[in-house]
Amino acid sequence: MNLPNALSLLRLVMVPAFVGVFFADVPHAHRWAGVIFLAAAITDMLDGKIARKYNKITRLGRVLDPLADKLMTAAALVCIVISDVIPLWIFIVYAAKEFAMMVGSIVLYKHIDDVPPSNYLGKTSTVVFFASCLAMMMFEVPKTAATIVMSCALALTLAAFVVYGLKMLNLIKESKKA
Repeated sequence: MNLPNALSLLRLVMVPAFVGVFFADVPHAHRWAGVIFLAAAITDMLDGKIARKYNKITRLGRVLDPLADKLMTAAALVCIVISDVIPLWIFIVYAAKEFAMMVGSIVLYKHIDDVPPSNYLGKTSTVVFFASCLAMMMFEVPKTAATIVMSCALALTLAAFVVYGLKMLNLIKESKKA
């Protein structure tokens, strides 16, 4: 196992730690959870930079990295929803998009025995979601403002979904021609 994949695994372990700290009965629990969340974001950036710089991109990494991102983001959204900072519908739309991505990736994997790397828009939407979630943990954000911010982040991730979906369809069409 290479370092980028190990960092992705570390992020997976951070998910239950984040949830535990978020709901811990300690002063500033949400902020401490935010620190874990920020550490996960930093390891996400590091694993990508290391993988690209040292040519350590692997098929496992192309699965582990987004899985860790998605689980951490979903956990953060659930925690924020339970804390009544954002409405439930935001998580439902996010979860439905992620489920569709997962099904699409499985279909694509069966057709071409691989999945394409994430695109720039996808990476941007991940950063925006991370930043938005972190802001909700670190600051007292009014529910209306939080809903607007998260709705914008959700719109960006849905745009990334459409771009990625079109790329997946093109790859399936190309595989059928070959």
